[in-house]
Amino acid sequence: MSTHELYTRPVPTSTWDVPLTGDARFTWEYDDGRDRLLALYQKGKDRQWDSVKRIDWDLEVDPHDVLGVPDQSLAIHGTPYWDKMSERDRGELRRHSASWQFSQFVHGEQGAMVTAARIVESVPDLDAKFYSATQTMDEARHVEVFSRFLQEKIGMVYPINTNLQGLLNETLGDSRWDMPYLGMQVLIEGLALAAFGVMRDMTTKPLPKQILAYVMQDEARHVAFGRLALRDYYRELSAPELKEREDFVVEGCYLMRDRIRGREIWENFGVPVSEVDEMVRNSPYMRAFQSLLFSRIVPCVKDIGLWSDRIQATFEEMGALDAARSDLDALMRQDEEIAERLDAERFAAEEAERKAEVDAVIAEEIAQGAASS
Repeated sequence: MSTHELYTRPVPTSTWDVPLTGDARFTWEYDDGRDRLLALYQKGKDRQWDSVKRIDWDLEVDPHDVLGVPDQSLAIHGTPYWDKMSERDRGELRRHSASWQFSQFVHGEQGAMVTAARIVESVPDLDAKFYSATQTMDEARHVEVFSRFLQEKIGMVYPINTNLQGLLNETLGDSRWDMPYLGMQVLIEGLALAAFGVMRDMTTKPLPKQILAYVMQDEARHVAFGRLALRDYYRELSAPELKEREDFVVEGCYLMRDRIRGREIWENFGVPVSEVDEMVRNSPYMRAFQSLLFSRIVPCVKDIGLWSDRIQATFEEMGALDAARSDLDALMRQDEEIAERLDAERFAAEEAERKAEVDAVIAEEIAQGAASS
């Protein structure tokens, strides 16, 4: 089945073409490299995985309760719109909400794949080219995983959110080699990583938990890559050049904040756009969710040296300034440990199941032997 048959509204069948500017840079220095970045590249090679084999796609998913999270996570919960809904309508709303979230994930991951390939082309240093090449493969796998989950388990796809599309356009259309890093590795990937983490920790369903945990194991490396590359480069920039990057961060953060409101969902359920933002602001869950979504972006922006009064005021207005105290390295280690623990638990369960089957066969053979004698 074509994906176009699953979209909630028609999308163009032609490609979305973003004009690219800037140079493709070759380097003739093959020996020099930053140790930490090369270590990250080695980890990227070591941690490649096959989504067909690592993920248990036989697990069932109820499309009307994809994540198994409380209904309070829906912005209209507790409003007259919610009260008027039948149980069937509420189930369909849960399906639309999950479809919208995972649709934005798959569109964002395709953007990350294209951007990583763009970084291979434009970044001047070979160690960064090496790592970006591994990230391009990671992002291709993420597109594969999320698109399969949407098509096979939810059966519905939302078009790309206009705010996400706008930020991708700005990120890819800039001729300066560091801007794809800043737009994708810091802003888009940072927000996606936090969203994955909230959903991974809240979901009670095994398949989405697997998907999110394994994708986050990769994404932790990607954000670390952006930090390493930009921290060095931004030390060399002038004040006007840094201000241009800060302007980009401020604009991008507002676009990302507006993106999570999910206006497209509510329009499909007859909620006027004029009321959507107010309901999102009044939802305790959505306020907490928004604050958590910037938990990976804020300390990263601070770490790379974009920490003017204006940047801090922007994050304070969004209720996310406290995230500046977060330990990014500890969060990344936790992401990797959760994925490894999930693998270990699954392996132990599979081993126990196989042992039980073998023990049952042996017991049956013993019983048959005793009966025959």
